[in-house]
Parts: sequence; C-alpha cells; structure tokens
Amino acid sequence: MPKKPLLSEPVTFSESGGVRYLHLGSPWIQGAMRLKDPDEIYLEYSQQMMAWLLFLESYPGMHIAQLGLGTGALAKFCLRYCPGVMNTGVELNPAVIVAARTMFHLPDDSRYLKVIQADALDFVKNAFHEERFDALQVDLYDAEAEGPVLSSLEFYQACFAVLKEPGVLTVNLFTRHRSFKINITNLCKAFQNRVLIFPESHDCNAVAIAFKGPMIDIDWDFVAKRAKLIQKQTGLPTQNWAKGLSKVNARQTKRLRI
Repeated sequence: MPKKPLLSEPVTFSESGGVRYLHLGSPWIQGAMRLKDPDEIYLEYSQQMMAWLLFLESYPGMHIAQLGLGTGALAKFCLRYCPGVMNTGVELNPAVIVAARTMFHLPDDSRYLKVIQADALDFVKNAFHEERFDALQVDLYDAEAEGPVLSSLEFYQACFAVLKEPGVLTVNLFTRHRSFKINITNLCKAFQNRVLIFPESHDCNAVAIAFKGPMIDIDWDFVAKRAKLIQKQTGLPTQNWAKGLSKVNARQTKRLRI
C-alpha cells in the first residue's frame, strides 16, 4: 500500500484585537489564542469540545486523545485544569505541530502530553489503541474547512473501538455543508444513536457528543449543576450548555435519557 502523503497546506497566522489565529493558507480560522491567556479556549465550538466533562469526572491517569491538533488549545486547557490527565494529540501536518509549539504556547512532550504525527484514521484503527481512551476530541479540517476530512462509518466505528466504557466522543461539525448529514448518520450508526448535538454556533459549527458504555438517565438540572461547577473551576462559559442540549435534541427536553 502506498504511503499516504503529508498535508501540504501552508500554515499562516493573523492577529486582531489581542487574538492570534491559525490558518492553513486560507482565510478560514483553524484555531485561535488570546495572547493574554494562552491556556484559555477562545472559540465557542472549541469550548464545547470539552463537554465530555459534563459526563466524566477527570482523574489522574485518565487518557484523552485529540484528533487534529490545531493550536493545541484543548491539550493546553486539559493540562491546566485536569491535573494528572494524559493527553495525546494526533496531527498529520508537521507544520501544524511546529506552529502549535512556537506560536501558540503548546508545551513540549512530557509525562502528561504526547503529540504524534500521524493520520487520524490510522491512529484509531491501530489495535494497540483499542479501549484505551476515556474521551476522544475530533476536529479534523483541511484548508477549505468545508467539512471534516474523515466522516466515514469506518472512521466512527474505529473511534468507538478506542473508547473505554464509559467513554465520550466530541466532534466538531459544519452545519452548512453536505458533510453534516453524512457525519451525523455515520456517527449515530457507530454509537447506536447515542448522540447529542449542541445548537449551531455563530460560525456554523455544531459540536456533537457521542456516548459509549452504560445508559444515561438523569435530570437536566443535574447536568446544569455540573455545568455550573465546571464554569466555576475552569472559567469555561458553560452556563447555557444544559439548556441548549435539552432544547435542540429530540425527546430530550424533559430528561436526558441516552
């Protein structure tokens, strides 16, 4: 089998209003960092990628993987606010890894952080990673940023396989592209329809949450209290998460059963 080519999109940057942005040779934003607070997650959809915290308590030794490194915002946030959690970042484009480290303050590899240059599909299909991760955060876009570069049933089934029980996946989708329906369909098939989605953000992104393990049957008030605690501990603006999720997901308005 021929070796897969590395991504060739040039990595570029812009700054405005005290915020530095990552681009892949196009105007589309691939990540951002507030210069005064490098560990903050600046973009709304990236903040929602941390929604696994609503359902999983972080603990030392927990293992999280980020497929698509971007600016390293998710890893930096976890390193700061989830002590002892092991973070693995997977990124195909070596220039993005260099950019995250030199322009966006991502630390070097350590006991709690490992960045791997690899194809995300190859990574999740690797038998070594089966049932290895508690949470999986997927944000895979190319320079055109029209939809995730990986959206197949095969990919999402492999994502399911690398999660422990209980395990949670969050994935950034783009609602104004035909890939949105494809991703939702395949995600639901792979995770037995145990999928929630956030309301669309202002930039047409929508983060989906998928679950593996025991069924969840809880009151939304409990989720709202959990969101409030997360906001108090980390500063994430989670105050509308429970309300938004209960409003836009069918048959979940009164109680979360999934």
